[in-house]
Amino acid sequence: MTTLKLPGMIDAHVHLREPGGTHKESVTSGTAAALAGGVVGVLEMPNTNPATTDADSFTLKHKLYRSKSRCDFGLFLGSDGRNLDALNKLGNRAAGLKLYLDNTYGDLCIQHPALLEPIWERWPGPGPICVHAESTQSLSQALSLTARHSQRLHICHVSREENLRLILAAKEQGLPVTFEVTPHHLFFTVEDAKRLGPFGMMKPSLGTPHDREALWQHLDAVDCIATDHAPHTREEKLGAEPPPGVPGLETALPLLLTAVDQGKLDISRLIELTYLNPLRIFPITPPPDTWIEVDPNARYQLSNCSLQTRCGWTPFEDMWVLGRVVRTWFRGQMAFELGKICAAPGTGHDMVQGFPVNQTEFRNHT
Repeated sequence: MTTLKLPGMIDAHVHLREPGGTHKESVTSGTAAALAGGVVGVLEMPNTNPATTDADSFTLKHKLYRSKSRCDFGLFLGSDGRNLDALNKLGNRAAGLKLYLDNTYGDLCIQHPALLEPIWERWPGPGPICVHAESTQSLSQALSLTARHSQRLHICHVSREENLRLILAAKEQGLPVTFEVTPHHLFFTVEDAKRLGPFGMMKPSLGTPHDREALWQHLDAVDCIATDHAPHTREEKLGAEPPPGVPGLETALPLLLTAVDQGKLDISRLIELTYLNPLRIFPITPPPDTWIEVDPNARYQLSNCSLQTRCGWTPFEDMWVLGRVVRTWFRGQMAFELGKICAAPGTGHDMVQGFPVNQTEFRNHT
């Protein structure tokens, strides 16, 4: 078998559900899924239970990741608009600040302008302010705040052509704006949502074929591809009020390699979108001596039965793809090979640059 050597992916948008939702996913199972998908670093969002908004919740989550993560990681802070002092103290420990400007899973949504302006004024960085802003109103608000303040803005999971136009215009004006798209918005539309039912429900929802085509047509302007890995159990998805979100860590790379085969992007651009650009956008350092081996000629159907994610399903089941992760090498050691996870929990390190490892609450976990 001839394999292709690539840098491991850095996924800048995951929800591994711990603490508070380990029946859906855990740090251990989620980072196993990452390694199986060729992902060697994950950036975890703050809408867990408790939400990651202060020193206690950040310390709790960091200890969990340091003891359980099989790959490298970084943690986002979140805000309800009332924790400015905590944000100032914790900014240099985080990959960035995640703000929810539209309703989604969790209770961190902020929509009042009086709460948002002070955040843009006082966020210390060095990571960007990242926003869930799926409505044109909330996106325009975030762009206006960015124009008034010296803050970098990263826009998550862009899915609509109208929002894409706003972002491209902001970039042309020279605003410090970056944005990501997800595989599910690149490969699915509202027509797939009808077929998938609750298993195709996510935030933002799937767009029209025109929206999807706009994302592909402007892929040269996209800064990174992130999975927004957001697992829920089958039982939850089939319940009376299905929560939004789908898993994606194990399917992103095969889907993108298939797009390479179809001529929609090339390998160098794939590396930019999944490795080089996340390192440019976020204050993180990748793990050394780390790479993946891919069989570029493996043609197969994605299957629920082969997944490492605890939720055990993918909306991409039965889709034909070309390209399989054969091995993931992590810090010079084999972490995944031919369907088997080799890395132990606790193998991963914090990727955030300048993390204060000498502080008492972190000393025993570095």
